Amino acid sequence: MVAMSASRTVRLDPRSPLVLDTRELGRRPGSMRRARRTVPAPADWALELVRVPEGADVELDLRLEAVMEGVLVTGTADAPVAAECGRCLEPVTERLCVDVQELFGYEQAPDDPEAPILDGDLLDLTGLLRDAVVLALPLNPVCADDCAGLCPGCGGKLADLGADHSHDTLDPRWAALGGVAPDRPTMES
Repeated sequence: MVAMSASRTVRLDPRSPLVLDTRELGRRPGSMRRARRTVPAPADWALELVRVPEGADVELDLRLEAVMEGVLVTGTADAPVAAECGRCLEPVTERLCVDVQELFGYEQAPDDPEAPILDGDLLDLTGLLRDAVVLALPLNPVCADDCAGLCPGCGGKLADLGADHSHDTLDPRWAALGGVAPDRPTMES
């Protein structure tokens, strides 16, 4: 969201795809309009293994409704998601549809200085959409629920290696005993 001070030194650009004009609502409680648009995804909609690709088409289906305190924005944002499987690192692509809801006040609320407000008749969806999309991204995406991941010994994909795949590894704590001859006679023999 755009930080606004009491003097409103930051002005919104009405040409920005994430800025909506509410002028036709006329600040009449109960007036409503729909806003459907496709916008490019910003670069910062990402986590470590998962992201909405920068510039990807994000479909917005929004309802703007004038209420006593401001403009209530509700609706959905639908975006493509590109990720790496958290188990096998294979590419994963899917779609994410999130619900959004935010009240943009006509004036700054004295009890909540961080609450979003209108800049004249304009409102900025940037913060609302970023918060909703990034919070909905999976922290550990997987290519399939039954993905077995990678072999810790060789790094191969376990699904491709077969059930009989194994490695003869010696625990490093016992490595010094590897030089002891196993055929030595013991005191009991």
